[in-house]
Order: sequence, then structure tokens, then C-alpha cells
Amino acid sequence: MTGTIRPASSANDEQKPGPTTGPGHSYFQDARVSTDTQINGNQTPALELKALCKSFGGLQATRQVTLRIMPGDRKAIIGPNGAGKTTLFNLITGIYPVTSGQVLLFGQDVTSWPSHRRTALGMARTFQVTSLFPGLTVLDNVLLAIKGLRPSKFVMWRYLSSYKDVYEKAYHLLEQANFLDRKDTAVRNLSHGEQRQLEIVLGLASDPKILLLDEPAAGLSSGESTEMVEFLAKLDPKLAILLIEHDMDVVFDVADEISVLHFGEILESGTPEKIKQSRRVQEIYLGTD
Repeated sequence: MTGTIRPASSANDEQKPGPTTGPGHSYFQDARVSTDTQINGNQTPALELKALCKSFGGLQATRQVTLRIMPGDRKAIIGPNGAGKTTLFNLITGIYPVTSGQVLLFGQDVTSWPSHRRTALGMARTFQVTSLFPGLTVLDNVLLAIKGLRPSKFVMWRYLSSYKDVYEKAYHLLEQANFLDRKDTAVRNLSHGEQRQLEIVLGLASDPKILLLDEPAAGLSSGESTEMVEFLAKLDPKLAILLIEHDMDVVFDVADEISVLHFGEILESGTPEKIKQSRRVQEIYLGTD
């Protein structure tokens, strides 16, 4: 027996609440709920790293990493395997404690904060390996992602349809992501590319203002990678995005600025064109003829 969350049957089941019933909150090319990004008339960075260092015994995984991401920025971090990219994400999201340096989120020093407090402030992250419930439907996965972030939890003897606000938000997310036609599809029956996109939809369930994507195109075919680029292009332009990615076509299509991480240090930062033309980057990462 597969575990599936089902709403109560009723005469109104054909008129599910959704985003078309009102203005709703859009995560795809629309206005977002405001966060405190103005201090003394100046815009505050969504994320700022100051001389961030992490050591594992004698191994220094990150070295004096300084980075600033403003609301709406599309930035990427590239580098060879072992450069410290995922470790850097783990420091930013609070999975690893920092050795030295600071992590500021919307102007607040969150260096010592646990992950859930950073999420509550407006940060979301995806991982290299998908963490979906394959036996549940697309809609069920989104409902769980939304409800899991709220102080009240599911009551097993209460029909899901009674959680009207949760249902409305789930439908809204799925419609905005063009997933509504697959809401009743079991996740295991989605393509790998669709599962990667769905994981980003789950990340949006927390109403993030900055989204960290850890290799969103990992394992995708060239066609699926193109679909991922198109999917990311539809996200709200006010949402800050920082991604790690090895697929350089995806990086060059999505990012406005790229930082190259090498042995835990920022080797170079700049526009995609500048990074393409950099001899140092070509030598250590992109390869030379």
C-alpha cells in the first residue's frame, strides 16, 4: 500500500482553491513580499560573506572567501572537484560551523545561527541528490514541504482539505511552475529533469528571498539542461540566486556574475564573458587546447 495524502471527498472537490481565485503570491516573474532590504536608503545585500574560512584539522577547505549577493542577483560558483564549493554552501546554510569569518543574511550576522533560523529569515537550498518522496504525488510533496515549515503539523484524523491555506499555496506554486497538470503524478514517474525542477518548487515553499542551488543540472541530459535553464529564467527577478554548477552552458546562460573557487579561495570573479576569456580559469578549470 503506497502512502498517499488524500483530501476529503466533497461536492466542491472539482473547485479546488488555487492561485486563479485571487492575486496570490508569485514566485515566477512577479512581485514578492518585501523584506527589510533598505538601511539608511541603501539596499542591503541578501547575502554577504566576510573572510569566511573553514578548516578540518590540517585541511583548509575554504580560505578568506568574501562574496556579496544583492537581491535579484544571479551568481554562480564554479571550480574543479574538491575546490570547496559544497563546503562553502554548508557554511552559508549553517550545516558546518565556520572556523573564522562572518555570514550576513539581509544585514544580520547569522554566523552562529542554526539552519532552521536562516530558513525562517529567507534562505532556501537544494542539494545535489534529490530528496523527494517518490511514492507520493507531486501535489503531496509540495503540501508536505509547505506544512513542514509551519508551527502547526498535520493531524492524522483531520482531512487535508481542511487546510485551505496550505492547499491554496500548493496549487499556486504548481501553477506558476507549470506543474499543475502533473499534480496527481507519482514523483517516481517523473523524469529526472522534472524531479530536479520539482525540488526547486519545494524550496520556494518557504518563501525564500535567496535560493542556493547545488548543481541543479546534475545528471541531466542536454535537453533537460536546456529546460532547467528555461525554468530558472522564469523565477522572480527579485529572488537572489547563488548556484554551484559543473555544466558550463547552464552557468553561462543563468549567471550574470561568476566566481571561480580554487583550493578554497576565490581565484577570480566577473561576467561570464570575462571568465570565458580568463587564461587562469582556462588553465585550472575549463581546459586549454
